Amino acid sequence: MASPGPSPNDIQTHLYKSFLEGRTADVILRVKGCWHALYKLHRVVLIQSGFFQSLFTGAFVESVHKFRASGHNSRADEVEIVFDDPNITRPGAICIARLYGGGPALHISPSLLPSPSNPLTASFPCPPNPSAHPTPTGQHPATPPFLLSLLATAVYLAIPSVAAQALTMILNSVGPYTVMRYLGFAIGCGIGGTEEVEALSEGAVGLETVAEMIKDEDPEEDEEPSKPPPLSPSPAKHEDDAETPDDIAKNLDYMEVKKEDPADISSSSSSSSQEDLPSGAQPDADEGPSYYYGAVSAKVGEACACWLARWGRDMFAYEEKVADGKAAQPAPAPARRRATTVSADVVVPVIWRRGGLEPAWVKALIMSDFLFVSGERERYDLAKGVVEMRRRQLGGEGLDEREEAEWEDMFSQGIFYANMLLEDLMEISNDVSPTTGRPYVPIQVLQAALWSQSVLRHHITARPSQGSSSPPSSPTGQRDKELGITLTTADILRSATAADMDKSYFPIPADSSVRIGDTSALENASMDELFAAPAAEPADPKKVSRLSTSERTFFGLLSSSSQRRPVSACVLQDPTGKARWSRFPPFRFGVEFWDVDELKEKSRLHSQTVWYAGSLFNVYVQVVRKKGVPGVQLGVYLHRQSSVDPVPPRSAPSPLALGLRVAEREREHGSGHNRRISAPSANAGVHASTSLPSIGSPLSRSTTPVSAGSPFSSSSLPGSPGASLATSSSSSSYTNTIPATSAPVAPPQPYRDPRSAISAYFTISCASATGASLTQFTSAPDVFSVSQSWGWKSSSLRTEEYLEVGADQGRRAMGREVSLRATVVLGLV
Repeated sequence: MASPGPSPNDIQTHLYKSFLEGRTADVILRVKGCWHALYKLHRVVLIQSGFFQSLFTGAFVESVHKFRASGHNSRADEVEIVFDDPNITRPGAICIARLYGGGPALHISPSLLPSPSNPLTASFPCPPNPSAHPTPTGQHPATPPFLLSLLATAVYLAIPSVAAQALTMILNSVGPYTVMRYLGFAIGCGIGGTEEVEALSEGAVGLETVAEMIKDEDPEEDEEPSKPPPLSPSPAKHEDDAETPDDIAKNLDYMEVKKEDPADISSSSSSSSQEDLPSGAQPDADEGPSYYYGAVSAKVGEACACWLARWGRDMFAYEEKVADGKAAQPAPAPARRRATTVSADVVVPVIWRRGGLEPAWVKALIMSDFLFVSGERERYDLAKGVVEMRRRQLGGEGLDEREEAEWEDMFSQGIFYANMLLEDLMEISNDVSPTTGRPYVPIQVLQAALWSQSVLRHHITARPSQGSSSPPSSPTGQRDKELGITLTTADILRSATAADMDKSYFPIPADSSVRIGDTSALENASMDELFAAPAAEPADPKKVSRLSTSERTFFGLLSSSSQRRPVSACVLQDPTGKARWSRFPPFRFGVEFWDVDELKEKSRLHSQTVWYAGSLFNVYVQVVRKKGVPGVQLGVYLHRQSSVDPVPPRSAPSPLALGLRVAEREREHGSGHNRRISAPSANAGVHASTSLPSIGSPLSRSTTPVSAGSPFSSSSLPGSPGASLATSSSSSSYTNTIPATSAPVAPPQPYRDPRSAISAYFTISCASATGASLTQFTSAPDVFSVSQSWGWKSSSLRTEEYLEVGADQGRRAMGREVSLRATVVLGLV
């Protein structure tokens, strides 16, 4: 019997040892870029990379295998590779090591990783401390600049396994101290400044001796005058058959690695309006080239955009304290003096302040439907606060004209004043900037908003009531449910005059379920799959699909349906002329649910109740268990609240949980030092949110039956009898109840819609646990009777992050902060 040969493990060990020692190499790579070095390697291993496969098996002279003899020794071929991308650095040799089946494991500091317990990272607002989590021996520290460099190298060399690993680690580490660096990479600004690149000048752990470092003036280059230039076509082939150097890029067209002039980016398409271009996010023309990695860059950008939308308001609360020179302990202990300056170990990242987001990005974030704010008034207050903070930073240097142009457009176009109360409009009309002495919002904008809401009120209250005598399915009954305030594209084009070209319209959406910032299906993905572009239109509205985004839409921030469009854009978007549009902006508001993991089956947890266009609405979540299907589903529903039934109590953070969390943080950081600035209020608290469905996961759209009585009961809402969180008279039973609720508050109702059934479209966008992705559920116009709900339920909305720790396995720690945040867009037709 023949003796067994070497095992696969033995072969891999042998190859990796040959790589480390540079033995029996048949090719020498002369690398020029941020570092100059020689690497003694093996073609048969390198061709696992798409780049080297094209290089060595294509029509290039480097593909001709030969040795140069010198006496009794053979010298391997030498191939020169020039990395003109400064994002590719020396530690990128890990990519080559992975082809040999080796290389150091990557260690990312736990202080960089957000979690449901600490969604802004455990150290925030103190920066990550590497010494608190030292890198294990033999592992390489996966710092943010290193991960970005590794991703750039893996994409260039077309090594999908390494690219997927680097991309996954980047997406999982999006947080307050990394989001701006990652966003800069996504828009082509590189991995950082000179210091970051110099910090990556050393070899990776365990690979320090693989490279033979050479100096720029090394005379060795002159020893081989016959050495051909890099990537030159082979003279052995006929001219017609020879491939040019550009053919490598053609063969690897999915890489989409581009060195671009920022000016070309802004002018590369004439089909988009200038408003959609993130010109302010682009580096200025004199700042050098921009490096873009196609769909991979877009994935990083999407995660950053989602994170900024989820946490932007919270981060502003911290930055405003820093800008004002104020700091305080988060604990409400009356005996502890509040600090007046920020301690040295507190570093709040620069996001909204000058030096952070460019003006165009600030405008896009404020305008976005995904920005988590309670409503349009809070959106306005946030915009005003950001603008004044940045103006104050200029001191006596005057105003930045480029910024001021963005602010003017943001205040005029990005906030829907028509959905504010008259009292808010009056206050805003008197709101004058202390820096400029001018109002933030032109009076004609507020007047137009007041006119718009008055016209909508007239449509609702002045219509003859016929719905009671018309069957719901009859044409007359359907007309009663619709206000008749929409137009088709053909209608707009037919009636538009030259003066109407500046009018804006809001699209009426169709059913869809899309995902932004997807992190699924990266493991074992090919380069084609990593670079696969999502379809422009979802193939199946009943399944979650990826949303097509780009830098022009600020990676999805302005992809949502409520963004206003001029007449010309309506026509371009809808060549068929059948799409429906409205002159009235939809109503936008944010909702938050705490401790969803503690919600019992079939119980409901409600948001605050809002008033819009004569009706009351709220959102609730509910746990449902399907027969014959393991696990449970979490449903999220928009509910038309009866104006005569009691308003349900809204979800609120548990005072006990918040107190335990504060105590835990004091133990971690020390209660005797003014280390931390004051956290936002409970309503703006720092909390995690539930997981989201993966791409392609099935969804179930459902409605709740119309009930004659109240749509909720105290038995299904454990905390409903409690008093307001703001009062000190809360009973101990209430404060110990999870999920907690606050006392119901009915919003002001300027008027009521007399119709028993209305037709409305809506969108619910749910943020992920740490904010780096979101899922948007959109419903075309549907009928809402009084006390009726429409929404979605999916088992993927409720995963091990929450549900797997239940009554059978023990309750979670009381100090953990858990919440689900969502933004809602609602409009009538």
